[in-house]
Amino acid sequence: MTEVPTVLFCVGATKAGTSWLYRHLSQHPDCHLRSIKELHYFDMIEQGTQRRFRTRLRERIALLKSAIAEGDARPTLQRQLRDALDWKTVIIGGGADHAPYLGYMSAGRGEKPLVADITPAYALLPEPRLRQMAAIAPQTRFLYLLRDPVSRLWSQARMLAARRLVGQGDFAALAEQMLHGMLDAIRNGLPDREDYIGAITRLRNAIAPDRLLIQFQDDMMSAPGLSRLHGFMGIADRPGDFDHRVHEGTPLAMPSDLRARAQAALRPQYDFVASLFPDLPAGWRQNMTEVHG
Repeated sequence: MTEVPTVLFCVGATKAGTSWLYRHLSQHPDCHLRSIKELHYFDMIEQGTQRRFRTRLRERIALLKSAIAEGDARPTLQRQLRDALDWKTVIIGGGADHAPYLGYMSAGRGEKPLVADITPAYALLPEPRLRQMAAIAPQTRFLYLLRDPVSRLWSQARMLAARRLVGQGDFAALAEQMLHGMLDAIRNGLPDREDYIGAITRLRNAIAPDRLLIQFQDDMMSAPGLSRLHGFMGIADRPGDFDHRVHEGTPLAMPSDLRARAQAALRPQYDFVASLFPDLPAGWRQNMTEVHG
């Protein structure tokens, strides 16, 4: 086993392809990922929310044990249960010593040179915490994925609506309600997952340029872009299954009036990203054209 693996932190953005990336890396021969995609380790420490996550984890463990006891013999369930029990031990420790966290990610990796924690919520962390993450291992890498702001926000609204309805109620009306609520928050100065300006600024201030990659989702979902990402992570280049979408969500067209409101609210995000990356993907350019009239 190589002494210390490279640690990849994919810190977002939410609904920008992080689940596809997790699946891709899970199948890559140079990568070792546990079955829990989002560990939330550093935001638990930052916000003191270990108790809430322990409660969720206990519920998850109970469900897995029940399914196995009822005769579900799928190996994936056994792995998920083992990983959940191991992770419970780590977060009970409270985070004063990061060695158990690194040990959890590395356990069973063999000779694989990369481990990863794909937690989009890390994009909200302050600069001191990001610097601490960067220093947790000799080789760390940070990836922040960008998706067209309007499309990303609408996808998040649909995801939240689907979670709340659980198959019942007016999905379209609730999705629109969710988006109106998020746009109200933006108008009131409460930025969240849509705040590319804040996330990118904090990351660029805290992380050395050679350890940070900011990439468009559209770019990652192409052969040249994925090859560039593999090189950044220091792993072998392999083709990606771009036809397989993960957690794409329930399709729903966005009403034109709601789209116009979202474009106006997110205009600063478009302008900021365009100032850093003038060669925007087509979907971004279309929304920017409509925003600027």
